[in-house]
Amino acid sequence: METDLGCQMWLNAVNPVNKAALLAWVKETGISLIQVNGQRKYGGPPPGWIGDPPPSGSEVFIGKLPQDVYEDKLIPLFQSVGKLYEFRLMMTFSGLNRGFAYAKYTSRRSALAAIVALNSFELQQDCHIVVCRSTEKCELYVDGLPCSLEHGEFKKVLEDVSAGVLDLSLHPSPTSKHEHLAVVKYSSHRAAAMAKKVLVEDNSHLCGQQLTVNWLKPDMKQKLTKATGTQDDLKYSRSILSSPSRQLGNSESLSQFKPLLNTVEMLNAFCQKKQLGSPVFLTNIVALSPNGWLRFWYQVVIPGHSVTYSGYIWVIPDKQGFPEQHERAKEAVAERILKSLVEYRKV
Repeated sequence: METDLGCQMWLNAVNPVNKAALLAWVKETGISLIQVNGQRKYGGPPPGWIGDPPPSGSEVFIGKLPQDVYEDKLIPLFQSVGKLYEFRLMMTFSGLNRGFAYAKYTSRRSALAAIVALNSFELQQDCHIVVCRSTEKCELYVDGLPCSLEHGEFKKVLEDVSAGVLDLSLHPSPTSKHEHLAVVKYSSHRAAAMAKKVLVEDNSHLCGQQLTVNWLKPDMKQKLTKATGTQDDLKYSRSILSSPSRQLGNSESLSQFKPLLNTVEMLNAFCQKKQLGSPVFLTNIVALSPNGWLRFWYQVVIPGHSVTYSGYIWVIPDKQGFPEQHERAKEAVAERILKSLVEYRKV
C-alpha cells in the first residue's frame, strides 16, 4: 500500500505546472481530450464534422517534442496553419509525452502547409521539432487462405465484414504451397485498423480455417513483388486455367484442351495422356462454418500413380444444391492435385 501511494505521489509530482496549465486550457476552451491505448486524442472527427474522413496524405508526423509539452501548446500551434481533424499525442505511464505526435488535417493542402511552416520550428529554446508527412498504414496481409478461394469471392467476404476495401491482390503463401496470401489495401489507416481488429478476432470464421492477419511491412511487400515478378498478382489457380501449356511446360503441353475445360477435366486429360488412368474422387462434407463455408474431406485415387491424395479443403457454397457443392470441391481438389502431379513429373 505504501509503495502504491508513493508511486502515485511521484506521478502527481511529475511536471505539475504544465499539467495544471493543460487542465486550465481544457476547462477554458471546453475541448475534449480522450486517453486510450497509450495516446491522448482530440477529434477524429472534431465537433461539427460532417462527411467522410480526410483522404490519405492529410496527416503529419511530429517528432523531437520536449516530453513536458502538452496539447495546450501543440494544438493551437498546429491549428494556426489549417483546420485539424484529429490530434494524437503519445503518452507514457508517468504522464509525460513520448516525444512524438500525429496531426491530421481536413485536407492534404493543410498538411503540406504544416510541413512547410512548422518543420524545424523552435518550440522551446534550442529545441527544434520535426514535422513531416506521416506514412499511414493502410495495407494488411492475410495468410493461410485456401487455394480454391477466388479473388472476387474473398473480396466479397472482406466487404461483408469491413469497410473501405480499395484493392485486393492474391499471392502464393510464403508459408505453405497449398495456401494463398492476400494483400488488402484500405481507404485509410482507421479503416485498416478496424478491419484488422475484426479479422483477428473473427478469423476462425472468416473462411473456415485459422488465418494470420497483420500489417503489411515494406520488406514483405518487396518480397511479394519480386516473387510475382509482375503487378498483376494473378493466382496460380487462374494461371492454370488460362494457360495450362505454360504451367506444364512444352514437353507436357495440354494444347488439346478446350479453353473452357474445368480442372477436373484437365486432370483427367493429363492422367490419360500419361497413361495413369482416370482419377476416382471421394468427397464428404464434414463441417459448416458460421459464415457458410463448407469443409470437405477428400480422397483421390489415380490407378497408375503410387500416391493416394487425401485431406481437407474449404469451399464457398453458391446458391445451388449440395451435389453442385461436391463438384466445386472436386474442382478445387483437382487443381491442387494437378499442380502436385506437374511438380512430381519434373523431379
